[in-house]
Amino acid sequence: MDYYRRVRRLVDSACAVLAAVLLLALAACYDNSHPPRIGSNAPDFTVKDSDRSVTLSKLRGQIVVLNFWATWCPPCVEEMPSLVQMQQRMKSKGVTVLAVSVDVDQANYERFLKDHGVNLLTVRDPNESASNLYGTFKFPETYIIDRNGVMQRKFIGPVDWTDPEIIDFLNKL
Repeated sequence: MDYYRRVRRLVDSACAVLAAVLLLALAACYDNSHPPRIGSNAPDFTVKDSDRSVTLSKLRGQIVVLNFWATWCPPCVEEMPSLVQMQQRMKSKGVTVLAVSVDVDQANYERFLKDHGVNLLTVRDPNESASNLYGTFKFPETYIIDRNGVMQRKFIGPVDWTDPEIIDFLNKL
């Protein structure tokens, strides 16, 4: 019986230490009420691929949904249809989606756009210069930038862009 009590105390102690470490790690990640750069000017960039050149600051005056994505990223593929639907619904209200792909393979990128009917303002940035400027570490990652070029919100991971809460947020900008 003593053996089991000692093992149980050891397991309980290990769980307590693990919980404390996780709590400290989370506190370090979220030491403010919002991610860094929210409320500040969005870093400007220009991305040129074989089809077009896009400069973020030239979209000033519009609400920009800046989405970093890739064709090889299942969560990116999952969210793309709702991103396209939201763009169709909100374009007349001054919302523009800028989808910056980090795909290296141009043929895969172009095939994806065609096969999935992606009719967004999209540009391929295989060197990841724009996403690195934003510190993107997981795809998809999306920033909402207001008409004045100020970052208002950040999403990491796939989002249902047709969700009423998101539509309402965009309408209020």
